[in-house]
Amino acid sequence: MNWEIITFIAYFVILLGVALVFYFNGTNKNSEDFFLGGRSMGPWVTALSAQASDMSAWLLMGLPGSILAFGFGQMWIGIGLALGTAANWILCAKRLRTFSKAADDAITLPQYLTNRFATDSRSLQLTCALIFLFAYTIYVASALVAGTSVFTTLFPTVSPKIAMFAFLLIIVAYTFFGGFAAVCWTDFFQGLLMMLALMLVPLVVCIGHSDLLDPTALTTVYEYTDAATGAVTQCAFGGGIFDASWQDIVSGLGWGLGYFGMPHILVRFMSIEKPSMIKKSSIVAIVWVIISLFSAVLIAYLGRMVMGAELLTQGNQKLVFIAMARRFFPAGICGLLLAAIIAASISTADSQLLVASSSFTADLYKPFFRKNASEKETLMVGRILVLILSLIAFGIANSKGSGAQAIMDMVENAWGAFGASFGPTILLSLFWKRFNYQGAVAGVISGFVVDLGWLLTGMTDATGIFEIVPGFFASLLIAVIVAKLTTEPNKKAVEIFDQGIKAETE
Repeated sequence: MNWEIITFIAYFVILLGVALVFYFNGTNKNSEDFFLGGRSMGPWVTALSAQASDMSAWLLMGLPGSILAFGFGQMWIGIGLALGTAANWILCAKRLRTFSKAADDAITLPQYLTNRFATDSRSLQLTCALIFLFAYTIYVASALVAGTSVFTTLFPTVSPKIAMFAFLLIIVAYTFFGGFAAVCWTDFFQGLLMMLALMLVPLVVCIGHSDLLDPTALTTVYEYTDAATGAVTQCAFGGGIFDASWQDIVSGLGWGLGYFGMPHILVRFMSIEKPSMIKKSSIVAIVWVIISLFSAVLIAYLGRMVMGAELLTQGNQKLVFIAMARRFFPAGICGLLLAAIIAASISTADSQLLVASSSFTADLYKPFFRKNASEKETLMVGRILVLILSLIAFGIANSKGSGAQAIMDMVENAWGAFGASFGPTILLSLFWKRFNYQGAVAGVISGFVVDLGWLLTGMTDATGIFEIVPGFFASLLIAVIVAKLTTEPNKKAVEIFDQGIKAETE
């Protein structure tokens, strides 16, 4: 066992230790503590945990690999995500914190949407919870596939299925015992680790190994044959950012729309201790995203010049970060850098499991099955659901294979479903006093149906447009039309809106 593996394992021992500390010190006394951290998160923890839970291993594997193979035209997804991050923090963060508190102290997104309109109807809560369970199992599956790639790289003699199960056990144990507070605090450190790892690799290459850079590699066209399908792919570095097609540009920017409806990010806004802390959080989050995305682009660019042939002829472009770390760092530090990839996967999967679990207990179990369930029972059910969803995600991940495209496909599907379903409704609930419950229901359902329909009918492939784009704008249009054609919101809903606005300005 070398230092690379020792450092890697030590990281996860510490991670599980943090979860057990939160479990045994009585932090999770009730459902609000377990699912929302008692609304006690500080600005730095809120910012970095939100971004760490957002980016996942896509930032260290998918994006650099795609740019390395096909050029800067692949950056549009990153640009869309950076713009979406900034817009979400600036427009929604503070207002959602004050509105969720005014809406009977809501602890989940479906609960917020129901309470915001002061209605006894549970149809929206039920619809949202079902979409959560559907999309989050797919999202967690993508994190399992990404994490398994690192495990099998470090432990080549271990089968992918066993590696995936080991990774799953780490995620489940740490989420099961730690709850939201442990997830946020470990995501905070994992966010720092991700950014540090992304910055170190290009910095070391540029300072100490500039003699290895070969600019001619940027113009070389490589070919590789996919072992599973036999398809031959040409990897030609496309050059400038505007060499991308208009469909790629629109779809890439469309990724930014997803933030307005992403529950595991929005719940961070609801959990911050004071609305006044949002400004500091937003600055930290936006700076983190810009530095991390820029560093990922540099890794791809330098990787093409240093080891383009080695990676692309074997179809291993997604491993560019791992290959660069192993080449330029000693084993002990390399183990920590590889742990950053797993940290990225864990920080996404744990948040998603927790949000899905909280939605089930608060939006399905208590309202429809056990209205008088005690806090102890609610916590137990929430923890059991973490286990169940993890096993379902494990089954999905096993069926999808381990390729980079499998990871990206699952992330796209879940991201599109969340963004199209919830994004327009969340925005309208925060900025339009006239918006009502009927409009919210119509917006959520229509966004999900159009997004899923666009995907299943093959329109995504036929048009080259990511399904979130038509889904988001169809949801926005239908929500506004239905709200206009139906009765105005009741007096209580208007009061909640006014209370949220007043608290935001204080």
